[in-house]
Amino acid sequence: MTALTRLRLTDFRSHAALDLKLDARPVCLYGTNGAGKTNILEAISQLGPGRGLRAASLPEMTRHDAASGWAISAILDDTQKLGVGLETTDKGTRRAIRVDGAPATTTDLADLIRIVWLTPAMDSVFRGGASERRRFFDRQVMAHIPSHGALSSRYEKAMRERNALLERGRVDPAWADAIEARMADSGAMIVANRARVLIALQAAVDARPEGHFPKGDLTLIGEAEQAATEGAGLLDLEEMIREALATSRYRDQAAKRTLVGPHRTDLAVIHRPTNAPAAQASTGQQKALLIGLILASARALSEDGDGPQPLLLLDEAAAHLDADRRAALFDELTTLGGQAWLTGTEAFLFEAFGERAQRVEVTG
Repeated sequence: MTALTRLRLTDFRSHAALDLKLDARPVCLYGTNGAGKTNILEAISQLGPGRGLRAASLPEMTRHDAASGWAISAILDDTQKLGVGLETTDKGTRRAIRVDGAPATTTDLADLIRIVWLTPAMDSVFRGGASERRRFFDRQVMAHIPSHGALSSRYEKAMRERNALLERGRVDPAWADAIEARMADSGAMIVANRARVLIALQAAVDARPEGHFPKGDLTLIGEAEQAATEGAGLLDLEEMIREALATSRYRDQAAKRTLVGPHRTDLAVIHRPTNAPAAQASTGQQKALLIGLILASARALSEDGDGPQPLLLLDEAAAHLDADRRAALFDELTTLGGQAWLTGTEAFLFEAFGERAQRVEVTG
């Protein structure tokens, strides 16, 4: 079991000071809108790699009248002490990380904790553009493979250099070759990671019981991703991406941006009960499908022997479900290997948990 048994916040968002002592059961945070429930989930998300569930800048998370930066400390499974905070140096601000009091890295955190979340902002993932679905899927990939975020940053940095060349109107072939080689190197690993997680996630979806949260059929739309799911190796993927970039160079020069590559990948999801694209499903069907995908992602992490079991953060998920779906959700959460955190405006939303969960009123 992976669980936070204590959580302390200092000058984080709306919380000047917060100290929660917990056990391993799911945690239900309830209170009025604006009380700071989501801020607590965001603080927990800072314990993992990446920028957290709001993708906010580090200074943005500091309480508005705080004298200095914010700090988060947690105890994991009654033994491991984790600390994350905003630190100001001569070079600017940075995220300071400590494990058991010693300086640590995001890699150290990822060895101890994995986090999956669902927020109301993600409800539009099926109705939005490809970039929304790609970000949604890459968040699942990063939960499974924490190094995925660093690979994406390397790829994007090289792509910005390529785009700068394209904007000049004259592209030096040798310079472009070198940049595209770096993009292909990072891109091949990005694609391989996505394919690996897609296969694991689809298997977890298929293994889930039939019921209130429908199953979906997942496909990554991209030539390299398709090749990776069919078993292509890293060298083949790297060559495929490099060749695509070279072939598209003059078209990209006219557009002044890179039009091919892993940054253009889309995620296609079929709502299995109706065999229709998720974008065509009703709002209720999309919500239930999305919850099912997040539960499958958490289940896949729980059954993966390579890392810790996940913490699952569900912001306002119960409020939009009927009583039967809420009960089904709570039943499934109690069987996961990691602790779940949920928010809602009223305590009654969590009645079906009974004594299986702990409740905390957030009053702001």
